[in-house]
Amino acid sequence: MKARIDHRTKAIGVFDSGIGGLTVAKEIFRLLPNENVVYFGDTGRYPYGPRSPEIVRKFARQDVNFLLEHGVKFIVVACNTASSLALGYIQRIYNIPMLGVIEPGAKGAIEKSSTKRIGVIGTQGTIGSQAYEKALRALNGTLRIYSRACPLFVALAEEGYIDRPATNLIAEDYLVDLKQKKIDTLILGCTHYPLLKQPIAKIMGNSVQLIDSAEETAKATRQALVALNLLNPSITVGKREFFVSDSPEKFKRISQLFLGKRIGKVGLVDINSY
Repeated sequence: MKARIDHRTKAIGVFDSGIGGLTVAKEIFRLLPNENVVYFGDTGRYPYGPRSPEIVRKFARQDVNFLLEHGVKFIVVACNTASSLALGYIQRIYNIPMLGVIEPGAKGAIEKSSTKRIGVIGTQGTIGSQAYEKALRALNGTLRIYSRACPLFVALAEEGYIDRPATNLIAEDYLVDLKQKKIDTLILGCTHYPLLKQPIAKIMGNSVQLIDSAEETAKATRQALVALNLLNPSITVGKREFFVSDSPEKFKRISQLFLGKRIGKVGLVDINSY
């Protein structure tokens, strides 16, 4: 008689266009410490932002195919571009529960905003797609939404320029308009931006709550696993596996900024074969 597979012990699959999705993985590690996690960063084709929707969907399918090879039970699309351009597409194709980063961030902002004046910052691609604005308006049509692209924040985060005079000057230049809009909630609409919470919070002031999409996505992941009866019953710390499509050593080095510790082995994947 064949042994029954306990799907609850399978891993959560997380994919991103590169390294930024590690902020999402970190929150999953914190909130769901006993879950096994397989992370794939498509570093060889980073960034997804400038790509056409068709190419992003193709990449997302390959990323999902790789994770499915590892027998995952749930997939988190830890990439704003893939969440906005490919999530609906891959949800229709695959019979596995999955979640993006945009809707959890939007829901978190609406829950915490009292004035319903919400700001969104992200990369040029994310802001240009209006993905957060669409998600917010779908949940509440009366919101006042103000968006601002902050492309240099990605490079600052990856270089570890967290508390530098240059970072503060750039952040102030980016955020001054949003501050004048009297928002009370600001969505960090890029997975790199949580690293810059300190300078962003300093400029926006105590009256503005920062919504970390990584935190909100981890919470939504836990809620989904509970609803699906997929929470891992194990009481031991889960196994974490990391894979990239290029430059594993660089990924290991930069990952320390995102996770607070250096990771061990990083597997190299020929993602085009998927």
